[in-house]
Amino acid sequence: AAKYTVARMLERDDFERRYKEGIPIGIHEFLYPLMQGYDSVALKADLELGGTDQKFNLMVGRDLQREFGQEPQVAITMPILEGLDGVQKMSKSLGNYVGISEPPKEIYGKAMSISDELIVRYFQLVTPVSNEEVDKIQDNLASGSHHPRDVKMQLARELVTMYYGKDAAIDAEQEFVSVFQQGNLPEEIPDVQIPAEETSTEGTIWLPKLLALIGLANSTSAGKRFVKQGAVKIDGEKMTDSEYRVVVNSGMIIQVGKRKFARLIL
Repeated sequence: AAKYTVARMLERDDFERRYKEGIPIGIHEFLYPLMQGYDSVALKADLELGGTDQKFNLMVGRDLQREFGQEPQVAITMPILEGLDGVQKMSKSLGNYVGISEPPKEIYGKAMSISDELIVRYFQLVTPVSNEEVDKIQDNLASGSHHPRDVKMQLARELVTMYYGKDAAIDAEQEFVSVFQQGNLPEEIPDVQIPAEETSTEGTIWLPKLLALIGLANSTSAGKRFVKQGAVKIDGEKMTDSEYRVVVNSGMIIQVGKRKFARLIL
């Protein structure tokens, strides 16, 4: 800690702003870049790769290496990838991510859900498509010669192909077209068993509770919200009454949104 000063810490933009505005800064907030920077000293790092949001921490590492008589590392920063919401950076904890270990159909569907504004950025940052080809894609979108939906499908194919191969990408696209453009049911719908004790003596269950029970909602309150938003279907029929009690039948198909399905098993 004696190798780095508070004045230098305050050079970080958000620290400087908060200090001037009288907003408290916790000691632990100073310790984080200091400890990350010391990693570079301990490892005698030649190079460190990080997101643009880590630039200050990378530079702390360089400064500390000088203080310890080491050659400063080369710091390489990469742009931050926005998540599916198009606002915050992609993060599993925020739920706005595409997981590389997710099933091909899930990766494909998530790629199709991004906003048009993110198409080119995703091509640039997460696919092996050449810069020349990305420039063509950008020009085609700008001129209107290519529909954003079609370009998103190309993006989705690229992502699935990277991790599962071309055949899986073709299968995922065929199912997407069948389900989302033609309104058919997915080929594979997970079966979920409903314990008898969860239903009333009449064999019914409150719809929001059912959604939470089968994993299509994180809670009954979320399930209730989905129903009110018109996002819930039972055997293809839209449900709008959040107080509705479902008469549970084996084989009944529950749908939430465009991608979540479950088949009930008694």
